[in-house]
Amino acid sequence: MTDKSLAPLPEDDAHFLQRLQPSRLILPVVIGLSVVGFMFWRSYKPGDLAPLAHARWEWLLVTLGVLLARDFGYIYRIRHIAERELNYRQSLDVIMIWEFASCVLPSAVGGTAVASFILNKEGIPLGKSLAYIMVTALVDNLYYVIMVPLVVLIAGAGLYPHEAMQGAFIATLRVAFVISYVAVTAYAGLMLYAIFINPKSVRRLLVRLFSFRLLRRWQRSAYKHGQGMMDASIQLRGNPAIYWWRAAASTFFVWTARYLVIGCLIAAFVPMDADTFLFIFARNLTYKVLLLLAITPGGAGIVEGAFPTFFGKFIGTATLTSFMVLLYRVVTYYLYLVLGTIFLPRWVARVFAKRPAKLT
Repeated sequence: MTDKSLAPLPEDDAHFLQRLQPSRLILPVVIGLSVVGFMFWRSYKPGDLAPLAHARWEWLLVTLGVLLARDFGYIYRIRHIAERELNYRQSLDVIMIWEFASCVLPSAVGGTAVASFILNKEGIPLGKSLAYIMVTALVDNLYYVIMVPLVVLIAGAGLYPHEAMQGAFIATLRVAFVISYVAVTAYAGLMLYAIFINPKSVRRLLVRLFSFRLLRRWQRSAYKHGQGMMDASIQLRGNPAIYWWRAAASTFFVWTARYLVIGCLIAAFVPMDADTFLFIFARNLTYKVLLLLAITPGGAGIVEGAFPTFFGKFIGTATLTSFMVLLYRVVTYYLYLVLGTIFLPRWVARVFAKRPAKLT
């Protein structure tokens, strides 16, 4: 009699577990802490950390509240987008594993690369899970498209860290920011057209676009992506307006909370007025451009190294800035590494003991 617990896993399951194995935590942790350690070593001066003794604990509580609100918002959002096919326990597991995947995979890939697999293992058919992930990608992109013009109005030229970067680097960052905004806008428009108007033409466009010699190696992936948009259109086109309104509102809530964290942390140690707080929120969007290009797991090293450039002027001394980098990464990165190592084994034990996930 064969012990089912010793039976080999399907190839997709084994690949998923291999990508999220605990040994993958070592590299991002070493990179991130090494960068922070070097920053402390280079900048530390006695007395620079004196403001820590006068921390405004109400702002630390606000930061905790923002983090909790963001996670509850994510749980609500995925449950709503998945049309309540997930209960709250499943939704919590999905978000924790998704965040963990974002921490151990390169920022340019992110947890979205495995999100449809996670939903599929929860028993949602593969076609539906792909459609739901496309909805999250669509509303995430629309948030960026809408918010960028608003933060440009708030910050103007101050959106870029002129005080910490030379003109050539600022010009490069500005070009990258504009290109990323145009690309995200075009992609969001393409998804809207595919889901609500004519998915077949979008699939045909993608196949033709990737038939050029330089892009031909990704033609198969482009076809699959176009087919995914067609499936999403079939699955989602009939949803009522309230479905899309709640998806958009919850997305606005979670991403706004995500961008508020840095301002809340700085306000806990440095006096700050409302204008500065909004300015920090606005600069988060240019900070995000660098993170989108990061090739290290979870943006390790890039996030820490770029933080002083974008936010150091609002903090004061370089030593206090280094401490703020560490604190920011603890509450937005290392925390989810720890939670992931707790949730992942339990989730694997639960979902892999189920019958095989549906494919259609």
